[in-house]
Amino acid sequence: MKWQVIWSDFVDLLFPRCCEACDTDLVGNEQLLCTSCRVSLPRVGPDSLYADQAANRFVHLPAVGSVQAFLLFAKRGKVQRLLHALKYRGARDLGLEVGRWFGHEMSAQENFPSVQLIVSVPLHDRKRRRRGYNQSDLLAEGISLATGIPWSGGLLKRTKYTETQTGKDKWARRENVRGVFEVAKRLDFEELMLVDDVLTTGATLEACVEVLVSAGAKVIHIRTLALAQH
Repeated sequence: MKWQVIWSDFVDLLFPRCCEACDTDLVGNEQLLCTSCRVSLPRVGPDSLYADQAANRFVHLPAVGSVQAFLLFAKRGKVQRLLHALKYRGARDLGLEVGRWFGHEMSAQENFPSVQLIVSVPLHDRKRRRRGYNQSDLLAEGISLATGIPWSGGLLKRTKYTETQTGKDKWARRENVRGVFEVAKRLDFEELMLVDDVLTTGATLEACVEVLVSAGAKVIHIRTLALAQH
């Protein structure tokens, strides 16, 4: 065991591992995120003003049973760095890890819903092939591992390739995702959890909710890794 520790320290010296959120060197048993960031990353507490703001974006959709985001996004902040690592730097393990982290925390809450299936917001096949993975799938899989709720990555499909939502206002985002999602089959599950990486205006999630309801879902609980203020 001592030699394993020495060898691990030697490898870290030659090839330092860095925190995906703050870029400082990881030490000891730290993985992907440093201890400081795990403690200090800004959270969206379930009873906070930010939590209310997130829920209000879907108040017009009666099928949305609850809305929860884990971290608070700020431009040039640590959460943005984490998201960029997940989406653009191939940090697949990070998606699973923060998904598990989020899953453990939400499942410990008293009002955790009785969800039958977890569904992730899909990427178009062209974008998925270019990136190599769908970050929302990784988050959903991590939540599934933590909660024991089954996850489906193929139930919800994106049938049309669209421009990025970045830089668009609320109405342009809604128009951009109109009619781009479909459900592969009629749903046998009435209560679902819908997972995405970031909640901004809610346009993409709203479009997903609409097709899930049309396929038989009765209650949909929205969960995102981050909440962006707008």
